[in-house]
Amino acid sequence: MKGGTQMRIISGEFGGRHLRAVPGKNTRPTTDKIKESLFNILGGYFDGGVMLDMYAGSGGVAIEAVSRGMDHAFLFENNRQAIQTIEQNIEITKSPEQFTLLKQNVKHGLKTLATREDFEPVSLVFMDPPYRLQEIINDIEQLEKLSLVAEDAVVVAEVDKAVQLPEKIGRFTQWKRVEYGITALIFFEFE
Repeated sequence: MKGGTQMRIISGEFGGRHLRAVPGKNTRPTTDKIKESLFNILGGYFDGGVMLDMYAGSGGVAIEAVSRGMDHAFLFENNRQAIQTIEQNIEITKSPEQFTLLKQNVKHGLKTLATREDFEPVSLVFMDPPYRLQEIINDIEQLEKLSLVAEDAVVVAEVDKAVQLPEKIGRFTQWKRVEYGITALIFFEFE
């Protein structure tokens, strides 16, 4: 892989396979170190459930979640290069039926999910918005307003470490924050 960040699926069914990074500088892939920490904090593996990756980029976090036992992942992305990269990375899993890529922005994507007949409430949400688009509070409020989350759902936001989010957003309560260099992961639980 020339010029891109080396990424891989760390563990689970698809573990060890290499993923493509989105070309250019418009996306920041979640590093393997942060991805590994994220899943260790969440308990490592899942016994089914649905995952939502709201700003999917390369799709690496959603693919990791399915590799570790999630039944299905929905991914939102509206950047053309990122969409092509996600499609290639989903092919690498050889399980494309476990992924639904919605080629739209989060605002429209959440409304689309709310109207899908085959949609089950999500138990894990990951959001890593471009730092200049910090709409995390609004996104979390919309998840609740549109009834998209299961009871005890967890939302994880990857942000610049300077970003401070409220302890409570609607029925979501912040329960953990960890920092890695310039990045922070903030965990919320739905109550």
